[in-house]
Order: sequence, then C-alpha cells, then structure tokens
Amino acid sequence: MPSEKVIQCCQALIEKKWTISFVESASAGKLCNEFSTVINSGQILIGGLVCYHVSMKEDLLLIPKGTIEQYTPESAIVTKLMAQNFHRFVTSDICVALTGLASPGGSETHSKPVGTIFVHIIFPDKEIAKRFEFDGNPEEIITQAVDAVANLVYEEIHL
Repeated sequence: MPSEKVIQCCQALIEKKWTISFVESASAGKLCNEFSTVINSGQILIGGLVCYHVSMKEDLLLIPKGTIEQYTPESAIVTKLMAQNFHRFVTSDICVALTGLASPGGSETHSKPVGTIFVHIIFPDKEIAKRFEFDGNPEEIITQAVDAVANLVYEEIHL
C-alpha cells in the first residue's frame, strides 16, 4: 500500500496532467512499484528501469566507466547522468533517478555511510539534486527514500 506522501504526489501529478518515470538503483523498482499502486496511476506513470549493477549503468545508460570508477556507482554525478541519459529515451514530464547505500557492501565510507541516498529529478523547466542520510534497516531506508522523492516532486509542482 502506498504511503500518504506517494498518494498525494500522484494526485497532484494527475491534476497537473504530468507524467513521471523512474531510473532506480538502490530502490530496485520500489519507486515505480509504489507509484503504480495509486488509483489512476496509469494516467501519470510512464514506467521505470532498474539499473542496480554497474554494468547496467554503463551498458544501458551509457555512463562512462571512468566516471563510475572515479565517483562510485552511488554518487551524485552518477545519479545525475542516470536521470539525464534515461530521460533522453523515455518521454515524461518528470524523470527521477535514485542511487545510494541501503545496506553495507557498496561504496560506503565515513563521509558516505550506509543510509546515504542520492536523488536527481528532471522537471520540465529545471533539475534538482538532493542527498539524504536515512537510518534504519535496508527496507526502512528505501521506504524513507520513496517518501522523500514523493515529497520533493509534490513540493516542486506546487510552487
């Protein structure tokens, strides 16, 4: 069942007649899934792509290997490139990319601990990038990230 924030965001998108797409890594399709469970989501949800492994980011989204090696797969620049490159192939008013560290075993460091999530959102007239640090187990971190994305989109389209 979607959260109130996801429902509110979807309703706002429906009212505005805007569409949304997702390119996800750490959330592994959870954004797309949550948005799909809202009544009338077919009016706004274009779809999504899960690019969990580095090879998907490089092969499908054409992110240069050197960029991933330099900045790590879970970084602001890789998230930005995911959004921009996916948005070139999928027509939607809003495109959301999400990467991050929901569990140990990635590129976590003292300055980028587990719970760090990067979001990059392309709107019709601007782009925004955010970094979050959430606490909890992997499921809790992703749930918080989904709500944060829904809140960001909602706030931007209601300005």
